[in-house]
Amino acid sequence: MNPQPLLFAKAAKLETKRLVLRPVCLADAKDMYEYASDPQVTKWVSFPTHQTLDESKEAIATHFMAAPLGKWGIVYRDTNKFIGTISLMDLTAFSAELGYVINRNFWGQGLVPEAARTLLALAFDELNLAQVHAVHATKNPNSGRVLEKIGMRPVEIFPNYITHNFSPTDVKIWVITREQYLANKHQR
Repeated sequence: MNPQPLLFAKAAKLETKRLVLRPVCLADAKDMYEYASDPQVTKWVSFPTHQTLDESKEAIATHFMAAPLGKWGIVYRDTNKFIGTISLMDLTAFSAELGYVINRNFWGQGLVPEAARTLLALAFDELNLAQVHAVHATKNPNSGRVLEKIGMRPVEIFPNYITHNFSPTDVKIWVITREQYLANKHQR
């Protein structure tokens, strides 16, 4: 029996000092459209810029609600505003990929690292994964800074790994192992 789905289901709602991580629902469509329609936010993500509110509703229904395990909406606790999403994707018995996107009005406040640390705790303390990795376009150093803040280390640059706006783009791969996570946890 694979215990991961049950562990994810038990972790459907996670809380931090400033955030609530919870399942994404159709009521979040307006807030999702606010950031998913912003070309500065979607410049380096894997989905196209949303052109209509219905596109955000469709994304919620097909991506987040159809398979919700490992995907959380990020809600800013003070205002109860849905401000982004964070996920552990491509989950295996040993690893997962961390991914995130957040409304530009909330950039630079340390919110993504706060949410990501909570998912690392889930990945290593509950799911007992061996490693978590993440990928970001090298032209987007702010995403790399988030990964650095949560203790991940860059391991490789893959040239022309993705096509973005019809142009080949380099990506940097970051990793944190269970041992590195535990060492960082004990240093805090």
